Amino acid sequence: MAQVMERVDVCVVGAGHAGCEAALACARMGLETVIFTVSADSIALMPCNPNIGGSSKGHLVRELDALGGEMGKNIDKTFIQSKMLNVSKGPAVHSLRAQADKAQYTAQMRRILENQEHLTIKQAEVCELLTEEIEGEAGKKRITGVRIFTDMIYECRAVILCTGTYLNARCLCGEAITHTGPNGLQSAVHLTDCLKKLGIQMKRFKTGTPARMDGRTIDFSKMEEQPGDERVVPFSFSTDPESVQKPQVSCWLTYTNEKTHEIIRANLDRSPIYAGIIEGTGPRYCPSIEDKVVKFSDKPRHQVFLEPEGLSTNEMYVGGMSSSLPEDVQLAMYRSVPGLEHCKIVRNAYAIEYDCIDARQLYPSLEFRQIRGLFSAGQFNGSSGYEEAAAQGLIAGINASLRLMGREPVILDRSQAYIGVLIDDLITKDNREPYRMMTSRAEYRLLLRQDNADLRLREIGYQAGLVSEEEYRAVCCKKEQIKKEVMRLKETMVGASAPIQEFLTRHESSPLKTAASLAELICRPELSYELLAEIDPARQKLPADVIEQVEIELKYEGYIGRQRKQVEQFKRMEEKKIPQWLDYDEVPSLRLEARQKLKEFRPVSVGQASRISGVSPADISVLLVFLEHYVPTVK
Repeated sequence: MAQVMERVDVCVVGAGHAGCEAALACARMGLETVIFTVSADSIALMPCNPNIGGSSKGHLVRELDALGGEMGKNIDKTFIQSKMLNVSKGPAVHSLRAQADKAQYTAQMRRILENQEHLTIKQAEVCELLTEEIEGEAGKKRITGVRIFTDMIYECRAVILCTGTYLNARCLCGEAITHTGPNGLQSAVHLTDCLKKLGIQMKRFKTGTPARMDGRTIDFSKMEEQPGDERVVPFSFSTDPESVQKPQVSCWLTYTNEKTHEIIRANLDRSPIYAGIIEGTGPRYCPSIEDKVVKFSDKPRHQVFLEPEGLSTNEMYVGGMSSSLPEDVQLAMYRSVPGLEHCKIVRNAYAIEYDCIDARQLYPSLEFRQIRGLFSAGQFNGSSGYEEAAAQGLIAGINASLRLMGREPVILDRSQAYIGVLIDDLITKDNREPYRMMTSRAEYRLLLRQDNADLRLREIGYQAGLVSEEEYRAVCCKKEQIKKEVMRLKETMVGASAPIQEFLTRHESSPLKTAASLAELICRPELSYELLAEIDPARQKLPADVIEQVEIELKYEGYIGRQRKQVEQFKRMEEKKIPQWLDYDEVPSLRLEARQKLKEFRPVSVGQASRISGVSPADISVLLVFLEHYVPTVK
């Protein structure tokens, strides 16, 4: 008979990137928290790529850090190469990416969890969620605890599901199928049945990973070296930039060729993807090499990146060549690539299938609509990637804590953060494949830059209790410095004197016909804040991050202004709340499809309703008119 083992506030199921952030958030907000994992050695495991950040994903890590999360700090301590991507383009798409020492990343994150007050790590498989009916709310339940495989019960007031790719997981390498999670770890096989009994709608998704090579068997002389940046920019706003200036290791670039593609095409019938063995849907934006060869048959080659897995191992990650082909085909395929002719595989590439949920069952707080106190985050929500998982974990942790404190949840909208875009997309769209964040998904990306995440989100993290007084005061000071310097530059005029004209000519800039402000000169593409120091004797020494914001604010002022006006319009729609007890059958002239979708999703605002597939602009107009005159008959 099951016995109560312990009484805590929050149980976090899973200790991947989502689970770590969720558990740390809860514990740091003062709640007694236990985090369950199938293996204590797999905390913050990086079973796929050995890096953090990248295009748009770097934005998520910066935002997570601004809110008080741990991922940015951890990669700053454990990176072996760092690079700012897209620097030839505008600041909206600049994204930081760092290669991690995988073993060190995991060890350091485990150390953080082990030493966190109010947090306990427990190696155990959660088999069942315990609930009770909520009196007076038909069909709704609340969380009361969890039961683990040993039949012990942990009573709690909230549960956060961060199961990643472990639920009923199976790995496929050709005809060989193993019923394990990533890296051969134990899969979780008991929880899915319980979730289905609770009425939670499940999906089956697939992802994959490439092989790992013995670096001693690779000929790097046939590849293009990819060094890190000379000046490293840290992920965390709390990290001293000088502390991350250290020697870096290189990555390497090579390419597939027609021989590679011939080997793949000749063996497609042995691929589980094309043989119909794989049931789950894979990620469109991170396809296997089989998919690339089939879907992009006109491409003569595809990029292949060789990335070190750490300083204490010879293993190299073969980025760009995920596969589920049999081992003999993999070896032939890899050895056809320049530099890999004599390679030896340490770990085979494989595909992995797993159970996840339809995230449209969640509120924007990441709490299940029908089960109070049950939250969900990470790949279990149908997303992909470490960064997407960590961002959701942090928000779920914050909101589970706020729920237990009787406070309003933190809801980031699409104009506030990439995290807001990520969550809104997950809970409103019919995502039929693992969701991946991209800069193109953010409508207001010029405002949601990775460089200003602290200015946007530090206060929210402070109000939640995850950002210290010192960190909050620092960002307030930064805002004031930016504001004052922008104003000073707009008010400081220079005339068309000989020294000024000579300066402009020297920098290949048009001479002045009348007086101009320093702000106007900064807007010229060929000039910058630093160059103008020569004709700006009154300027004071400012931190580099303040100067960066001043320059962006002035150079892109027109574009930023237009986007802020768009945000104002967006906000009006978001602020128009829809009562959760609204009976959509009362709304006249609403199309049948829209009525069905609105009943199913129960959007919290008109803005959210407008993004639901099947709800047209005409339906929104009808809804707006109705809400203006709506008086509920039953509350």
